[in-house]
Amino acid sequence: MKELVEIIAKSLVSNPSAVAVEEEVNGTTTVLRLHVAPEDMGKVIGKQGRIAKAIRSVMKAVATRENVKVIVEIV
Repeated sequence: MKELVEIIAKSLVSNPSAVAVEEEVNGTTTVLRLHVAPEDMGKVIGKQGRIAKAIRSVMKAVATRENVKVIVEIV
């Protein structure tokens, strides 16, 4: 799942080398923290958070297949 978030984020930003994803697993819950360059933060969040919501929706669908819960945080 970590790789999927990284691929999606790198395709959105202008500085893909600054994209990093931290993964923390607590039982059946996985927390993914997405780090991007400050100037790319708006591109990842989108207008009214639409892109961030879309990323979270895709990750929720993947997590449902694997029977886990995923939380995506954009830092």
